Amino acid sequence: MTQELTTPPATAGRTPDTDTPAPGWWRDAVIYQVYVRSFADSDGDGIGDLPGIRARLPHLAALGADAVWLTPFYASPQADGGYDVADYRAVDPLFGTLQDADDLVREAHRLGLRVIVDIVPNHTSDQHGWFRAALAGGPERDRYHFHPGKRSAVPAQGPAAPPNDWESVFGGPAWTRTEDGDWYLHLFAPEQPDLNWEHPDVRAEFESVLRFWLDLGVDGFRIDVAHGMVKAEGLPDIGAREQAKLIGAQELPFFDQDGVHEIHRSWRRLLDSYDGQRIAVAEAWAPSPERLALYVRPDELHQAFNFQFLNCPWDAARMREVVDASLAATRSVGAPTTWVLSNHDVVRHPTRYGGGEQGLRRARAAALLMLALPGSAYLYQGEELGLPEVTDLPDEVRQDPSFFRAEGQDGFRDGCRVPIPWTADGSSYGFGSGGSWLPQPADWAGFSVEAQTGDPRSTLELYRSALALRRRLPGLGDGEMEWLDTPGDLLAFTRTGFVCTVNTGAEAAELAVPGRPLIATAPLEFTGGIVTIPAESAVWWAI
Repeated sequence: MTQELTTPPATAGRTPDTDTPAPGWWRDAVIYQVYVRSFADSDGDGIGDLPGIRARLPHLAALGADAVWLTPFYASPQADGGYDVADYRAVDPLFGTLQDADDLVREAHRLGLRVIVDIVPNHTSDQHGWFRAALAGGPERDRYHFHPGKRSAVPAQGPAAPPNDWESVFGGPAWTRTEDGDWYLHLFAPEQPDLNWEHPDVRAEFESVLRFWLDLGVDGFRIDVAHGMVKAEGLPDIGAREQAKLIGAQELPFFDQDGVHEIHRSWRRLLDSYDGQRIAVAEAWAPSPERLALYVRPDELHQAFNFQFLNCPWDAARMREVVDASLAATRSVGAPTTWVLSNHDVVRHPTRYGGGEQGLRRARAAALLMLALPGSAYLYQGEELGLPEVTDLPDEVRQDPSFFRAEGQDGFRDGCRVPIPWTADGSSYGFGSGGSWLPQPADWAGFSVEAQTGDPRSTLELYRSALALRRRLPGLGDGEMEWLDTPGDLLAFTRTGFVCTVNTGAEAAELAVPGRPLIATAPLEFTGGIVTIPAESAVWWAI
């Protein structure tokens, strides 16, 4: 049942600190991702919630973020962490009430933070009213992908096989058979049936849902599986196994179909009808930067996540190649590039970069690289603390649905979703009074916000200083860059009044001093006009 506000909704088009919107605020914004279950727990049930987030918003404002992106908090059976939505206009009681959502948006705006919320248009929960009516044989069945199965070689056995060979991203077949013999499509868990976006009711419903949250005052949407709403005509077989490994690497008949762009254009028109520069960012997996750029053409979405950068190994040549390809693709359509190192679906980058002290050194250097590049940056909660992946969670506590199925994603997304530490002591390091829904490591006290605040060598203070400089220096944010010639494992580029140098190598490197050092991830040594840059470190310079 849709919840109701007890106070009037926020004025449409309200911006955080002024009625006059900044020009293209998203083009150089730093957007902080909050995984709602794991940020802050206000009621002691071990699960993060909206009031907990509201209470911790000052941390994000002090950090220097421009906006906060919230993962789904809608009414949901939680089969996939809230990405199985039963009611798009209601807040799940786990996370609070619609009034709590309204209060959070208002408080964020008071602190100068914009708010972006997740929208999940590719699929609903199997407990959504539409799907329950569809299972009962109602006309709502046409709003999903229900199809008869393939005929068996033995006619008397009937349609025993799924309609095609598509596999779920989480592993196993992408089809489940119903009691009446038909099959329904779910590219993710069986509890997440795919919607049929050829049906006008689906399009009308989501326009209504977007308006509902825009009227409440949110500043935009992150579109989950923005590449997935349209399927190839005829639902052709793929002819290959382990299809999850092909996502983002080759063309697939269930992802990145041209028809998704008409949907996004219609949503852009809706967003543009509101004051305050409301935006949409696509979670879109495409087989090339050029295909990804189609999502951010001038009449489509404002941003798309740059997964090529996220997946780039710790290698100077590959990093330079990915940066060049990313900038060229978005420049071709006049859009800003986004940069992201971690999110709620991937192993945290300190662990991806080698783990331990080495992984943290590389992660800190990668942060300065990312924040110096032209465009917008996304931070995942806890990366400002240098949190590693939790790799030793017992099987019995895991909740990632792909963990329990074969041949899909690796199934270990729980490791980046462990609740973050706020204080150096307490049963959950300040996350809440009742423990945490996933166990936190025993050595996380030193990673906490409390322990790192005021320590100039800490990762938290590195992020705070870098974000303050990014806001202050006119050469950072949106704009252009130019690579400098550097030897070996060194990367260096210049922007207006600014140089960034990154040593990706395992040994210290010498370089002619390019300017006045502003911030560095490790101590520097100067000899005459030469600077020694430590291994796996980065420096910002004013010129």
